[in-house]
Amino acid sequence: MKQLKPAFIFAVILLALSFTIPAILVHPTKDKMEGELKELKEIKQKKTSKEEPSMEVAVFRSSTKKIEKLPLEEYVIGVVASEMPADFEMEALKAQALAARTYIVNQLMNSTDDDTIPEGANIVDTVNHQVYKNKEELKKQWGKDYEWKFKKVSEAVKATAGKILTYNQKPITASFFSTSNGYTENAEDYWKNQIPYLKSVESPWDTKSPKFNSQKVLTISEFEKKLGVKIGTGNDIGTITGRTSGKKVAKVNINGKDFTGREIREKLDLRSTDFTWARKGDSIVISTKGFGHGVGMSQYGANGMALEGKKYDEIVTHYYQGIAISNVDQIDDKKLASK
Repeated sequence: MKQLKPAFIFAVILLALSFTIPAILVHPTKDKMEGELKELKEIKQKKTSKEEPSMEVAVFRSSTKKIEKLPLEEYVIGVVASEMPADFEMEALKAQALAARTYIVNQLMNSTDDDTIPEGANIVDTVNHQVYKNKEELKKQWGKDYEWKFKKVSEAVKATAGKILTYNQKPITASFFSTSNGYTENAEDYWKNQIPYLKSVESPWDTKSPKFNSQKVLTISEFEKKLGVKIGTGNDIGTITGRTSGKKVAKVNINGKDFTGREIREKLDLRSTDFTWARKGDSIVISTKGFGHGVGMSQYGANGMALEGKKYDEIVTHYYQGIAISNVDQIDDKKLASK
C-alpha cells in the first residue's frame, strides 16, 4: 500500500478545518440570535398582556341565584346578543357593543350601595341593568342559528374591543332603548337629572320599526283603579298639559289629578310616554308610538342609520352628544384598575 505524503495529509486537514471552523463560529451566533428573538417576543407578549384590559365582571344570574364571573369582553358579547337582534346591521351591533361595554365599565367604576345587586356581584342580568345570557342560554334561544349569530355578534364586539364612550374623560351613562317616536328624550324629561350628552335628537329611522305603533285596551274600571281616578261617563278622559322636547307627554291632568307622562306609562304598563287615548264604550283604547324610555340610543334608529351606510362612530355620536370614543386602559381610576 502506497504511503501518503505529509504534504498531502496537511492539505486534507486544512481543507477539513476550513469547513469546520465557520460552522463552530456560526452555530453559537445563530443560537444567540434565536435566544434574543425569543426573549424579545416574550417581553412583547408580557407588555401586550399588561396593556390589554383584563377586567372581570361578576354577574348575578337571576334564574339560578348564583354569581357568574367572566372576562369583560365575553360579558359584552352576552349582552349584545341579548339586547339587540343578531340580524341587525354590523355597524349597529358595534354601536350596541360600545354602549354595553361603557355601561358595565361605568358600573364597575361607580359601584354604590345598590340593594338590588347582591353582595359579590357587579351587576344583575335583567333589564334593570343589562340583559345578559351565556353561550348555553343563547344556544337554546337561537337553536340552529346559533353558530352564525354568535359569530356575527362576537365580530362586532371584537371590532370595538376595549373601547368605551366618554364625556370629559369619564365613562358616560350609555342608556339605550328599542324604538323612539321619531325623537329621543332629554334625560331630565324622563329622569330627574340633566345630563349634557343625553339630549333630544331626531331619529326618523324608527318609523320603520315593527315596534313603532302599538295599542292597549283597558276597561274603564281597570283604568280608574290603576290610576286612582274617576273619569265619569263622558268622553273626556284627561288633558295633556305639557310635552317634552322629544314630543312625548310630560304632564296630563285627569279629572283634577296631575300625572307625569312617566307615571302614566308605568302605572298602565305602556310602551312609551307618547300616548293618546279614546273611550270606546266601556273600554279605553290607548295608542302609543315608540318602545322604551326614549333616553340615549335608539336601537332601531341605530340599525336604520347603519342601513344608510353610517358607521358605528357616527351612530353613537348622533345619539350621545359631545362624547368621545376612548380606550378602557386610558381611564385613570383606582377602582377600575383593582377589578
